Amino acid sequence: MQSLRTSTFLRRVLLADAATCVATGLLLTLGPGPLEQFTGLPAGLLRYAGVSLLPFAALLVYLAARETLSPAAVWAVVVLNALWTVDSFLLLLTGWVAPSESGYAFVIAQALGVAVFAGLEFFGLRKATSAAVVAA
Repeated sequence: MQSLRTSTFLRRVLLADAATCVATGLLLTLGPGPLEQFTGLPAGLLRYAGVSLLPFAALLVYLAARETLSPAAVWAVVVLNALWTVDSFLLLLTGWVAPSESGYAFVIAQALGVAVFAGLEFFGLRKATSAAVVAA
């Protein structure tokens, strides 16, 4: 199995992604009631989303701490972030929830933020893969 040296860039992106997952996860887990009033999103959905972010953040920290990474591990992070982004937009488009204007803004803003992380992680992977090919 191919391993890539974890670049400083990729390490920092993974850690930034982890930090935002922890912050958002704790906010959603510990404050779903006030957030429900503000966003119009169900408290249960907010809590579930928050709880799901915490183990993902732990995985990101673990990956960022490694000297080498499997490209598949980074691809998994990119795909999971892309799925979160798509699911966020689908949540708004399906009519399953009826968020307030601030709820729409919240969901769209966090989805775009996650998409940026997916793009940066993809870029970090491509950069590391290119460096590995040149080194070989």
